[in-house]
Amino acid sequence: MQIILFKPEIPQNTGNIIRTCYLTNASLSIVTPASFSLSDRNLKRAGLDYFKDLDLEKIDDLEKYLLDKKSFYFFSSKAEKSYADVKYKKDAILIFGSETSGLPKIFFEKYKNNFLKIPMKKNSRCLNLSNTVAIALYEALRQNNFSF
Repeated sequence: MQIILFKPEIPQNTGNIIRTCYLTNASLSIVTPASFSLSDRNLKRAGLDYFKDLDLEKIDDLEKYLLDKKSFYFFSSKAEKSYADVKYKKDAILIFGSETSGLPKIFFEKYKNNFLKIPMKKNSRCLNLSNTVAIALYEALRQNNFSF
């Protein structure tokens, strides 16, 4: 599995995601620029010693990156389809927007059928990014018998 964070803004969230990715053998890619340095002290503190061992990739252009990819999903509170209604492949790519801006509209327009949501109470703010990643990743892993 691969997690992609689109221009993350909070180093502690990214640090928590680093830990989750490392412990589930998922790779992590970050669409740049992030609003913090990838050497940020808070990022490393939240990611503990997993930071140095994680397969971390930087992506400059997500649209271009996805051109040859087949199994990818965007997560957004604005999506209509539930994350639980999808059969994830072992090589699925799970893409998450930044904490305040989400994902650019162009992706929703181009890949509307690839957008998923995690159900939550109406008229409320979104779940924390690191929690959202964990929920989605563990569902995808569960469907694949937790094959790390």
